[in-house]
Amino acid sequence: MNGGFVLSIFILYDAGRKKWTTTGEVQDVAKKEFIEVIKTLEGQLRDNLYFRSETFGYVDLYLIPLYCWFHAYEMYAKFSVAAECPKFTVWAKRCMQKESVAKSLPDEKKNLGFVQS
Repeated sequence: MNGGFVLSIFILYDAGRKKWTTTGEVQDVAKKEFIEVIKTLEGQLRDNLYFRSETFGYVDLYLIPLYCWFHAYEMYAKFSVAAECPKFTVWAKRCMQKESVAKSLPDEKKNLGFVQS
């Protein structure tokens, strides 16, 4: 797996966490960083259904668990991943249609409740 993807996943996790644990300028910077990484990843999708190919693979497997937290990120930082990165959102929804993925990840509303508690 490309080290750039691993770094991108770490940056997404860190920037996402900052969106609900910080406010003000730090949160704004985290939101911008988060969107930049998503846009970079979106460019890597090219015309493929999944990262690197037409089949669900390692990069998809590593990245899709973060998607169930996006709703919480959006609520706290007041932005829309779909509006900023539509191709990435289509990829995420495609992944979530896979039964194995849908059954193994927590519901995004439950994650928002976890963050709010």
